[in-house]
Amino acid sequence: MLDNQEINRLLEILENCEDEVLAVKLLQEFNCSSKHLGKLLLNLDKTLSHDEWKRHCDVAQKEVNEVVAKIKSL
Repeated sequence: MLDNQEINRLLEILENCEDEVLAVKLLQEFNCSSKHLGKLLLNLDKTLSHDEWKRHCDVAQKEVNEVVAKIKSL
């Protein structure tokens, strides 16, 4: 997960992006991926074994990292 400072830096990058459509798209991707990861971290799905949960968390974290990298590359 990202701390508030990192999130603020990402938002600043998006706010200063000249391509508003791209900025909105990336913000939506970030919100969706971080929401998904947050739900997994709270482990609301009790049907998952620990190994399955860990695998899902790893994939979700990778998705968040990919979106963050896209934003930082602007």
